Amino acid sequence: MSKEAVFTMKLEPDLRAEFIAEAEAAHRPASQILRELMREFVQRQRDAREYDDFLRAKVEAGRVSMRAGRGKTNDKVEAEFLARRASVASKA
Repeated sequence: MSKEAVFTMKLEPDLRAEFIAEAEAAHRPASQILRELMREFVQRQRDAREYDDFLRAKVEAGRVSMRAGRGKTNDKVEAEFLARRASVASKA
């Protein structure tokens, strides 16, 4: 991957000194560590956005189901799972 872009940032001198010291202790260039941190941040943001989209779609599907009369009340779901737990417990 080409490394032609330059990224300039301002930070506290103490933070810079500590970061450079840790990079040197790890025998890695500071720029390599920053690229890795940036890639991880980008991936975490994408994953979070993907999960939010997934969750939003699931909630909307549930709302559509409820409006169409295909949903179950909480009491009905609780009763069904109580019966399932009892069934499993009796087999054990």
